[in-house]
Amino acid sequence: MNPRATRSGGKTLPPLLRYPSVDELGVRAAALVERRPRDARLRQVGTSRAGLPLLLLSVGHGSRQALVVAGPHANEPVGGATALRLAERVLADTRLCDGADVTWNLLLCLDPDGARRNEGWLSGPYTLGHYFRNFFRPGFLEQPEWLPDGAERAALPETRALLALQDELRPFFQCSLHGVDVGGGFVELTRDLPGLAPRLAHIAGRLAIPLELGPYDTLYWPALGPAVYRIPPPRRGDLAAAITEAAVESTWFHPHPYGTVTAIVEAPMWGVAAVEDSSVPVDADGALRAVSRTLRRDTALLEGLLARIRPGLNGVPDADRLLAPVDDYLLVCPGLADSWDPDTEPDPDADGGARPLPPLSTARLTALRISARRIALRTAGLLHQLVTGAGRDDPTGATADLDRLIDAWCADYHDGHEARWIPVARQVEYQARVVLAAFDLARRQAPLPRPGARPLGPSPMRAEVPFE
Repeated sequence: MNPRATRSGGKTLPPLLRYPSVDELGVRAAALVERRPRDARLRQVGTSRAGLPLLLLSVGHGSRQALVVAGPHANEPVGGATALRLAERVLADTRLCDGADVTWNLLLCLDPDGARRNEGWLSGPYTLGHYFRNFFRPGFLEQPEWLPDGAERAALPETRALLALQDELRPFFQCSLHGVDVGGGFVELTRDLPGLAPRLAHIAGRLAIPLELGPYDTLYWPALGPAVYRIPPPRRGDLAAAITEAAVESTWFHPHPYGTVTAIVEAPMWGVAAVEDSSVPVDADGALRAVSRTLRRDTALLEGLLARIRPGLNGVPDADRLLAPVDDYLLVCPGLADSWDPDTEPDPDADGGARPLPPLSTARLTALRISARRIALRTAGLLHQLVTGAGRDDPTGATADLDRLIDAWCADYHDGHEARWIPVARQVEYQARVVLAAFDLARRQAPLPRPGARPLGPSPMRAEVPFE
């Protein structure tokens, strides 16, 4: 399914059929501003660690502000394309901006440095092996949306730029655009938006997007409805807690005192139908034992490969940037395996406390299996880049071993989980529609527009309305 081209300013802009690069995002945004200079503006709001501009595209002239953050994770490029799609939709329908007394502010990419490192797979071919062999995501402490030391001590310039933008705009609605490499779509909220779950289900059904009914990210979070989850207030925890629960302070909560509702919209790249299977599994404990055993085995294999590779990395350019996430992943894997294993007693003295797993559906077990495989594949892909990036023969034989592991684990996704590619245009359309649905509900909860502002029109559940 390809969405129709968007008509704006008398010209037609074709939909993106592949992920745009960081440079292409800037070029397309500038072209949009050139066509509609009265309605759209582009400005730089910060600079990345490598000196790349952080670009903000603003559409409309309303007094209330909506903020959309694309590209917070380096390997999730769908958000940039969605931001451009949203800009076109807003320009085509004044009910979405001036008619609602709203200005849309679209940060095109929060981590352009990391996004650049993923450009080896952005234009395709869109296969699991090509993706994971060219995958990059920085270490946990280099995630620009996270605030492990609090806002006052934000270390990254990208983070400081986002915090300053939030304080400048004080948005009533903030949306962070994320991607799920394998699995399904879901939404996380800092405040409830009653009515979002049925709208989400309607959108996903129309576009054949599977919805995750038990994402591993939200393992201990309350559900507000199918595939909609409430983010708990920030608290400090250990590294394992951070990866499983995002239990660190984050930029999602920074504008909370302004009354902001933040929505994290996850769009899948490869969809898995079983993530929306709410049935009760026959042998949940047996499945958990298998997942934990597999993760321990894969971790041991990867640790052995790293031990063979690490001595040969002296002098390899920028090896530390690839090693940081590898070390992070391998550090948390044993804790994850223990936390999922029904035969392992929880450690009551561990940071974050000891908590039993929530009731397990087939969807949640599927999400855990996918997550265990994901962390192993990401690690293997980064190790593969470390070896091939050395630019010399591999006397350790690690490259061949990593190729075999990556191929086998990708086959497990494709054959064992029936993971199927979702075309980029459909990912973008799904994410844009979910953002608009959340926006409509948030603006209904926010203070009323100034007198004279036009209403948004009929119910957004009707197919012809742009919030669908």
